[in-house]
Amino acid sequence: MRYAPPGLCVNDFALLRDEDGTYSVLHLQGPWTTEFDHLRMETSYGRATSTDLIDWQPQGTAFGVGLPGRFDQQAVWTMHPFRHGDGMAMFYTGVSGLTADGWPLQSVGLAYSDRTDGTNWRRHGSAPVVEADPRWYRTGEQMGWRDPFVVRDDETDGWVMVVCASDASLPVEVSGCVALATSDDLEHWTVHPPLISPGDVDELECPVLERLDDGSWLLLGSIGATRGFESWTAPSLRGPWTRRGPLGPTGSYAPRIIAAPDGSRVVVHTTPRQVGLTDTGDRCRGMLAQPKSLVTPEGSAPRLEWWPGLNAWLGEETVGPVLHAVGDIGISGPVEITLRTDTPGGDRPALAVGCDGKNLWITGPGGTRLSETVLTEPAAILRILTVGEYVEVYADNVFALTALCYSGHATTWTAVIEGHEHTVPVCPVRLPAPHRDDASAIWPGPAPQ
Repeated sequence: MRYAPPGLCVNDFALLRDEDGTYSVLHLQGPWTTEFDHLRMETSYGRATSTDLIDWQPQGTAFGVGLPGRFDQQAVWTMHPFRHGDGMAMFYTGVSGLTADGWPLQSVGLAYSDRTDGTNWRRHGSAPVVEADPRWYRTGEQMGWRDPFVVRDDETDGWVMVVCASDASLPVEVSGCVALATSDDLEHWTVHPPLISPGDVDELECPVLERLDDGSWLLLGSIGATRGFESWTAPSLRGPWTRRGPLGPTGSYAPRIIAAPDGSRVVVHTTPRQVGLTDTGDRCRGMLAQPKSLVTPEGSAPRLEWWPGLNAWLGEETVGPVLHAVGDIGISGPVEITLRTDTPGGDRPALAVGCDGKNLWITGPGGTRLSETVLTEPAAILRILTVGEYVEVYADNVFALTALCYSGHATTWTAVIEGHEHTVPVCPVRLPAPHRDDASAIWPGPAPQ
């Protein structure tokens, strides 16, 4: 249901689908630590494969840093591989070192492969192919030039690249923007002024471009300060771009769009973990979350909904205690749903979801608010997913809230509505790899006393 390689965390990633339907994920990988080291944390890409975007099998390392003295000698960050000819091309972020004040020096490189499964990469030369242009973007201290994403130009026979950058015309704390570059051959690029520069974002990371069925465009960008992602739409690549607001709640990050096995568009994103797998541990890079259906109504904001492909992983409905489960609750007024209790068979909630109309929240031990949001309209049905420490809430089928909680014991779900307690039937979640017991396995619940 979620994935990280044994003993490591996942950060930004890319998704591929081969001709036989096999999916591959290339992902940044690093150790479990709160202290991020720009030069040592992410020096390689891990790779895993799946047939359904749920059950991922580790396949080892697929790409690493360049030779000493090259632009990618210290770290390799976010990548975008895509089909090109009979094989693939991949643009990726290289880090050569740090500035005097400790800021990573970033540029974008290119690699090719004669395969389509995310392996067998060879670099195009020893230098970057696209660098920040100081006329529009910061270079050196507080720079950004990473997370490339490339699509076919909708106005020419060439290519368009978007890049996470820092707008040189704005104060650094609000300079996050999406840079633009164009090319006729993938190897020679012209940098242009920003595609979008909101003026209120510190970092606008991991931009993703998707052409929709009507020919218009969708742009997704992760917002550093909120640790969520937002969406923009436009009739063409050159705009005008309309900001549509948050698409995923806080905690969901670095989205990618891909066709699911049923042909529908889904979004896959990362979710954090906490060091030590405890509620007191600091947040760190985490895991891949399960897919969400991408819904793009014409003329309005896109949204993420429950993906029906997950239903194959659900068991028969039960009212017994289940740690990994999905439950639906119809509501017409204030409600609080207890998912776990502080002791086996206890009556004090250790994990609960509450809603009083438009206000939706998740609480941990002692009623501590773990996350909350305000819905645009009161919800009639809540769908709640728990997988280990991870909790997701869908309001009228729309992905609305997520949180982490490592406390409590599995219990029968109960909902208190207008002072009356009701049992909530749930469907157990079948885990793809329940036998795994390494640091990146699903949290199995509290250790036996």
